[in-house]
Amino acid sequence: MTKVIKVMALGSLLAASALYGVSTAACVGCHGANFEKKAMGISKVVKDMSKEDIVKALKGYKDGSYGGAMKGLMKGQVASLSDADIDSIASSIKGGSAKAPDKTEAPAKAEAKVVDINAKVADKARLDKEDLGNKKVVDETVLGLRKTSLFEENVKPNDGKFNRPAPGASARFERAYVNAPPMIPHSVDGLLPITKENNQCLGCHMPDVAKGVGATPIPPSHFTNYRPETVLKDGELVKEGKKVGLKADIGNTSDIKIAKAKKLNHLYQGRFNCSQCHAPQANVDTAVGNTFKPDGLTGDLKTSSNLADIINDGVK
Repeated sequence: MTKVIKVMALGSLLAASALYGVSTAACVGCHGANFEKKAMGISKVVKDMSKEDIVKALKGYKDGSYGGAMKGLMKGQVASLSDADIDSIASSIKGGSAKAPDKTEAPAKAEAKVVDINAKVADKARLDKEDLGNKKVVDETVLGLRKTSLFEENVKPNDGKFNRPAPGASARFERAYVNAPPMIPHSVDGLLPITKENNQCLGCHMPDVAKGVGATPIPPSHFTNYRPETVLKDGELVKEGKKVGLKADIGNTSDIKIAKAKKLNHLYQGRFNCSQCHAPQANVDTAVGNTFKPDGLTGDLKTSSNLADIINDGVK
């Protein structure tokens, strides 16, 4: 009965927001069906705020004058909203009335773009210039990544700036190779570090929310436990029911076929620390050119993963 009531409440909320010309569907993943939750466990409870405070907060997120830890995340969510949209959202949350915004004034939605971050570093002219094998004389200042003498005098760290667009306002980066962990294309201000109590990445990238906010959904592989069941039995190491050792069932642990992958209804803990593999990008020039050319990086594989489907490829 409780579940039915919640579904009815959510349906009423989304229906109301549709009347005002803007949907709050993308909000419920973090804020709850009735805006009763603290987003990421740290925001205000929106249903307890007045309409005026909601409008002020959304406009403040948009112009950068409002917000703490949620500032970077929310700026991308409200970047395309007009004042009329913001008023409609606040009205739908509080159940008031509002004049539907003039859709002729709504900003055009930009087409999703994918950026090849290797385009400049794989430039032929640059690669020819850096090809030391074709030079008769090689100066010591081109031997290392620091591009200085071997004495490394007056060497300073690269002044990299991570001034990327806000979440929701950036173009995705093309993957470096098939199933490479995608790089983070947006600002991570206020989103890092990830702790066991707080992972703000999940607020936009969980599959049930990602489509509504235009984010890349977390793939099925992250909801799967691929670790072989490992026990110590009678003094011997046993993985997936097979003994491990030079004269045992399995000579090398890398020969274990993941036949008993355990699919979960929640994010696997080993994938919780997103920034362990997914890293933000600094606006710096690379020290050397890139001659790497990935095989098979075409079509959807430039922006998505099929790892869960090919996890056992190459394993006998």
